[in-house]
Amino acid sequence: MSAEPLHVHYDVDGGNFTSAGEASVKVKRLLRQLGCSPETIRRVSIAMYEGEINMVIHANGGDADIYVDDKTIRIVLKDTGPGIKDVEQAMQEGYSTAPDNIRALGFGAGMGLPNMKRYSDTFGIDSVVGQGTTIELGFENR
Repeated sequence: MSAEPLHVHYDVDGGNFTSAGEASVKVKRLLRQLGCSPETIRRVSIAMYEGEINMVIHANGGDADIYVDDKTIRIVLKDTGPGIKDVEQAMQEGYSTAPDNIRALGFGAGMGLPNMKRYSDTFGIDSVVGQGTTIELGFENR
């Protein structure tokens, strides 16, 4: 791979559970083609899927930008949704603001943000109520 990182962009549709997870499947396929280790692919796929689902449920969609070089994989998830009022509380396993109709679909268990942090090597979140949320995930490319 060259010194210039590979960059791919995906638009995530809000409220569209039919296409939810498509971007994470494409990233998984890309990382396989690039020869990343199965463990790295697994961790990236889980974290990416959680972020994608959060954008579908809570933020009317958003943007996912993936940067890959020889040493790192960086994912930037950005939305213009309602923002997170209490990030510390949202980071607690099991805490969810998903409505009942979303929970009935099997989503909204309150593991999205905790899993993104758990499976990434670096995790950053910036959320402003009324403006949106940006999450940056970093992974060692093993």
